[in-house]
Amino acid sequence: MTSSILANQIWQPTQSLLSVRNVVLAVLGSLVVAVAAQINIPMVPVPMTLQTLAVLSIGAAFGGRLGAATLALYAVEGAAGLPVFAQMKAGAAVIAGPTGGYIVGFILAAAVVGYLAEQGWSRNFVKMIAASLLGAIVLYVPGLVWLHQFANGWAQTFEWGITPFIYGDILKAVIAALGFQAAWMGVPKR
Repeated sequence: MTSSILANQIWQPTQSLLSVRNVVLAVLGSLVVAVAAQINIPMVPVPMTLQTLAVLSIGAAFGGRLGAATLALYAVEGAAGLPVFAQMKAGAAVIAGPTGGYIVGFILAAAVVGYLAEQGWSRNFVKMIAASLLGAIVLYVPGLVWLHQFANGWAQTFEWGITPFIYGDILKAVIAALGFQAAWMGVPKR
């Protein structure tokens, strides 16, 4: 039986090397998110970045647990002072700041999209779009709840934290779905 997780289909190590593979993938995945964070349109207080595309794709490629662990590693790297957050920011102050809830949301979104990918959703164009949009919604919940403490009411919270990103998230979901369809077509069946 073939795996529903792209990483498992591409790299199937022996059981003794599984932990090594997972560490390598988590580190590489956290670097991908860090690079995607630097591709941004500066906005206050939440910049528009390619992070969400990277987060959702890592969840789908790695599965729920490894995807979430990868994003937890990313959050720890940033909190520890590595400049991995948008605009090369780092430190616990970023997590305590307006975007901190989104960083927590990354972990949850990767877990949800990864779980859905484990169920085969990344192999179907429409289901992958749905998985990506569900992941984005999950990402927004802690993001908006946390951002609300920095805003003057919920209207401003939505104005800062979701309204400018809706069309971009739809586009990112389509891009992810197209990318996964192409990736699955290029991976030999085992």
